[in-house]
Order: sequence, then structure tokens, then C-alpha cells
Amino acid sequence: MKRADNDSSGTEKPAPKTLGEMLIEEGLITREQLDNALEIQRRQGGTLSEILVKRGMVRPEQLAMILSIKLNLPLIDLKRHVVQPQALRLIPEEMARRYRLIPLDIINGALHVVMANPEDIRAIEDVKAQARMRVEIALGVPDDIERAINMNYRSVAAIEREISQLAPAQGTETKPVTREEASTPITETLDLLITQAIQDRASDIHIEPQEDRLRVRFRIDGILHDMFSFPLAVHSPLVSRVKILADMDISEQRRPQDGQFSFKTGDREVDIRVATMETLHGERVTLRILDKSLALFTLRELGLQPEILKKYHTLLKSPHGMILVGGPTGSGKTTTLYASINELDRNESNIMTIEDPIEYQFNDINQSQVNPKAGITFATGLRAIMRHDPDIILIGEIRDGDTAATAVQAALTGHLVLSSIHANDAVGVLFRLIDLGVEASAITTTLIGVISQRMVRRICPNCKAPYKPDGEELAFYLQEMKGSAPGFFYGMGCNLCAGTGYRGRTGIFELLVMSEPIRRMLRQSASASEIRTQALAEGMITMKRDGLLKVQEGITTISEVIRGVFSVI
Repeated sequence: MKRADNDSSGTEKPAPKTLGEMLIEEGLITREQLDNALEIQRRQGGTLSEILVKRGMVRPEQLAMILSIKLNLPLIDLKRHVVQPQALRLIPEEMARRYRLIPLDIINGALHVVMANPEDIRAIEDVKAQARMRVEIALGVPDDIERAINMNYRSVAAIEREISQLAPAQGTETKPVTREEASTPITETLDLLITQAIQDRASDIHIEPQEDRLRVRFRIDGILHDMFSFPLAVHSPLVSRVKILADMDISEQRRPQDGQFSFKTGDREVDIRVATMETLHGERVTLRILDKSLALFTLRELGLQPEILKKYHTLLKSPHGMILVGGPTGSGKTTTLYASINELDRNESNIMTIEDPIEYQFNDINQSQVNPKAGITFATGLRAIMRHDPDIILIGEIRDGDTAATAVQAALTGHLVLSSIHANDAVGVLFRLIDLGVEASAITTTLIGVISQRMVRRICPNCKAPYKPDGEELAFYLQEMKGSAPGFFYGMGCNLCAGTGYRGRTGIFELLVMSEPIRRMLRQSASASEIRTQALAEGMITMKRDGLLKVQEGITTISEVIRGVFSVI
């Protein structure tokens, strides 16, 4: 034990407590556990902290708290702090990973750095030399630091290295690369883009040529974010590389094309759906990411309120009839259809689907893909399914009168039919079917229920905080919910949500059950507003109200509900 020093008064200062002693005092480990850890350290080397955590004797958060007290350093919760770009640019990713640290901010001329091991003097000196400024140190949980590194350091430098080899001299015309040429530096560029998109939980990558640059955006939680800006010289080889992977015609630049390919990063494999289209400044490309490792949601996990869920489950138990899911593109209709059939009995029922595309594969369900080249559309595929004795039929989408008529016929002949359709709300689905040429009498005979939906972003749980809505938001809330306003929450923005205040999404729903009064009104050519009034009288919860109920529960914000309810097709 270190000998105690005398202070000026002649009294002895107590020797500083060791980390082990402090952990024992806090009741986090026993003396026997400490002795065992010290013996392991003596035999194998390493730090006591690493041994205690690795052996499961103490949690990383507990250890960080004790170290913070021992070293008299602030403990930073990286989930609640946004890493500032000006700080990030000072320290390269390789150094951050080597020393397990993340530059957080520049305050009063000093770089504030969060470290897993603040006692690493060499690391601190290297950071000072790299940043060329004063450095202030704080403590962080190692796993949080690693997560912050992954979320904040993008492979910009690596991408720029690759694309610098592709950029021709100014004024030189760029041409599409051949199949052989496309497997050069651009391969790494595209791989890095897709890997980053997967890491950022993006559902889509948009590659968009502009007048003076190539714009790359990611759609995360339903919202597009600018991510990269490249020289236009990168456009042609990047598009060609995508086309080659998706087995598309690289020489065709004016006609829209579709394709797909698989991509593996680490232990995750995703399907990439590709679509191209000519624009004023060249071909744009959209890549939709379908992660095979993600489990399918249950209906409860989608956000259906218990009252709506109970009624919807009753509809799913019907032996025949038609259930439709309505909403615009990107509102989660396919996810709801998949969650629905995933809760049906696959052993005693013959469940068959016709989809475009097949986004997720199910065991014990017969799934078919639309293939226009082979003459297989939703309508022709559905007619083929009818000859295979199905009990339950899923049609990916009703897009035209032929498909609508065939779906109605399938429901009339004793099958349970599930499908999606574009419509603004549940009542709007009824009139959309009429627009497609389905007779009102056929609708009232076959349709048993309609669920309409939108997706809204969830408040990030790590930076959730109370707030007071502005006048317009509060008026929107009170108009629907009447009584006194509860406490409201929003996301302040943190590392975990990349500063957006939101992380993940949930659905807001309205369920219209086809009661006898509603069937009679439709046959008598009642208006949409009259049918809606009747549905509300029968207890239908609107999407607006469902969303505001989720605001009450602290799941989402009023602004998200406004955005969701008023989104158009």
C-alpha cells in the first residue's frame, strides 16, 4: 500500500483507496472476488477493470461510476450527448478505435474527449499532438464509446480515396463502365455506402444526380437525410456497378429498370431491390434494403391498441370474406399483411400469396412472385391460385379493376382474402374499390373489414424529455381529445438517434368493421362523410385519435401525428 503523506498541519493524509477497495465498499464485489481477480491479473496480465467486467463480477456501468469517483472525472452518458462534427474531424477513426475514445466537442479552445481508460497517458499525449490543442478528459462506458464510434465515424475518407481514382480530368467526358471495369475502385465505394446505410438503419438509399454534384440520401425512420455529396464523375460508374449487381442492362440509360441483389456485411445478409429512372441530369437509382435478419413484427408490436387488435383478430378468424389494408406508399401496409398471416394457422390452412415483390419468406406458406415477362400479374396469379384449393389468399396489392374483381370473386367463393390498396382512410377504401369498377353490392357482400394506417416515428427513449407544445400543436391535440392536456414528451437528440430525437417507428391505425348499417348505406349510395359518421357512432377509433393516444402514452409527438395523418397518397 502506498505510504501516506503528511499535510502542512502534520496530520497524515489517508492513502487513496484502490479501485478494488472502493468496489467492495459499494457492495459491488466481495473480498474473495477481488482476490481472485488480482490473482488472474498476476498470472495473465491486463487491467483489473477488464478482468472484473470480463468475468461478470461487475457491470461496465457500475465500474465506470466507481472509476469516475476515484479519478475525479466526469462520467459522460454518450447516449444523451451529440458528438459535434468539428470535434470528430480532429481525431481520425483509426486513433479513436485504437485508444477507445470519442472526441465529443470543442469548448473554450479545448477538445473534450470521452475515454474508456483515462489513465492511458500515451493515448492522451497522442490526442493532444493530433488535435494541436488543449484536451479535457472525461470517462465513458466502453460499449457506449464503441457504439458512438460506429455511429459517428463514416467511411468518408475511404470513399473519397476510392472515388478520387475515378474522377477524370476536368472537361473529360465520363462514360458508363463495362462489366469488367465496374469491378474496380467503385466496388469498394458502393460496398461502403450500403454498409453505412445498414448501420444507420436506413430503409432506402437514393442516388440522385444534380446539376453540379451527385447527391446521396438515406431514408431513416421514414425521413430522408442528406448523407454524401460526390463529384458528378462518380455517377456513371456507380450506376453501372449497381446495374451489374442487379443483373440489369448497363447500356440502357433512358428506360426505367428494376432488379435485385443480395449483400452481406458481417453476419447480416440483406436483399437490395433496385430501381432506375432517367431524370434531367441523368439516371437516378433507388436501393431498397430488406434485412433478412430482422424478425417479423407481431400485430401488437406494430402498435395496434388493444381494442382495435381484439376486433381485428376476430376478422382474421373469419372463414371467408375480404380484409383490406389501406394507406399510401411507405405506410407499412405490407408489414401489417405479413404480421396478419404470421398469426394464422399454417398447419390446418392452405395459405397462398401472390406478391410483388416477395419481401420476406415464410415457412409453411406458398408464396408466388409477380412476373410480367411470364404473364404473371396479380390478377392472373390469383386466378392460378384459385385452382390450388386455398383457404387463405394474400394479394400483395389491388392496383387495377381486374385484380379487384378477381379478389372479390375469390372472397365470394369461400376464401379469406387479405390485400392492400391505396386510399387515404378506411372509408376511402370503399370508394376506391368503386372507382376500380367493383359494384357496391359486391363490396357489401364480400368485404368484412378495412384497416387504414400510417407510420410515425417513436420518441428516442434515451433522450426523451418533457416539453410544452406550441399553440398550433396544442390546439390540434385539444380539438380531438377535448379534456385537459397531459404531460408531453419529445426527443432532445442524442448519439443513439443521431440527433433526430426519434428512433424507430410505430403505426397509427383505424379499423372499419363492415356492420349491417354501413353495408346498407353503401348500397344506398351514401356519401363518405355519412358512412364515416356511422362508423364513428359504432365506435371506430380514427387514425388521428389513435395517434394522439400514443402521444398521451409518451410514444410519439403531436408533430409526428400531424405529419402522419395529413400525409397524402
